[in-house]
Formats: sequence, C-alpha cells, structure tokens
Amino acid sequence: MAITPRQFEQIQARLRGTKNKPVPAFEGHSRAGSNRNQIIIGVDPSLRGTGYGVIQLAKPNPRALAHGTIACPAGWERSRCLAKIMQTLRDVVAKYRPTVCAIEGLFYAQNLQTALIMGEARGAALATLAEGSLDIFEIAPRKVKQAIVGYGAAQKLAVSKMVQRLLQLPELPSPDAADALALALAYAQDSRRMFGTGAKKI
Repeated sequence: MAITPRQFEQIQARLRGTKNKPVPAFEGHSRAGSNRNQIIIGVDPSLRGTGYGVIQLAKPNPRALAHGTIACPAGWERSRCLAKIMQTLRDVVAKYRPTVCAIEGLFYAQNLQTALIMGEARGAALATLAEGSLDIFEIAPRKVKQAIVGYGAAQKLAVSKMVQRLLQLPELPSPDAADALALALAYAQDSRRMFGTGAKKI
C-alpha cells in the first residue's frame, strides 16, 4: 500500500526523534506483569520465508536473543517447507524457552490458493508452538505497525529501522525477521498505551 509524502515525512520524523531520546515504549507494566525476564517469540508465518524473533523483557528496553528467517527454496515441495518450519521453530523454542508467542493475525487474501498456502504455514507454526505449551496471541499486521512505527500502513523498511533502533541491533534485520521481532515488541508494550495491539489469545 502506497503512502503519501506527508505520511513518509511523519515516519521519518518519528525515526529521527528517537536518536536523541530514550525509547519509552516498554517502561511500566506489560502483559508479563512483574515477570521482568519473560521471553517472547514473534512469528511471521510464510511458506517460503517464515520470520521469527525472540526477545527478553529487560529495563530500560527489551533485548533481542535471536532472530532469523526460515527460508525454503521455490523448488521445495510444500510438505518439505512445512517440516522445516516446524523443526526450526521447535529448535528455537527448545533453546530459548519462551513462554509467550505473538503471531501475525489472519489477513484478507484475494487469491484463494495463496490464502490456503499461507494457512498451511501458519498451521504448522501454531501446532509447533502449542506443542511447546506457549500462550499464543495473534495480532493484526496493521496493529503491529501502528504500535511500532505509529502508522498502520508503514512500509517494511520503516518497521525494520524502528525494530533495529528499539532493540539496538548492530545491523538491520531481514524484513521477515523484523516483522517477527515487531510482533514480539508489540505484545510486550504496555497494554494501557493509547494504541492497544488488540492481541487475541488463540
């Protein structure tokens, strides 16, 4: 979705404004209550490129423990991709022991085949996360962008840059990993903020 020059300027101003200011989004109470060491995994499911990001709540801001993209070549059968998604997430959960997952909510797709394939990837991820006994919450993509960037139709680059700044990452995360980290960060935000994420437990 395109944005106007004015909207782009507002996003740029928000990004510039964080350079000399402490990032305020994560102080106070979070959904984790008093559990300052809670570990959250964000998952952005896709058959060919599922993003994941693991953060740990800390003061003054959360810190990233791991992030990446579960890449599956175009020549792979769907079943092989689903198996890789499940095995990788299973390994990540076993290593970092998150207690909560924030996964991208369902979206409207005009192409039925695309919707079915995305549903398969999402189902594989959900089954693996449920297997790990995590509490799973879904958040709509626009809500995540609004929570992280301040604009619900923000471009992926703006999300990646803000995630990098919030987590003080040395390099810009890949788009899929950035989306996953943004999901985890959006969940971690104080639920009393003006723009709630509307996270729904599933």
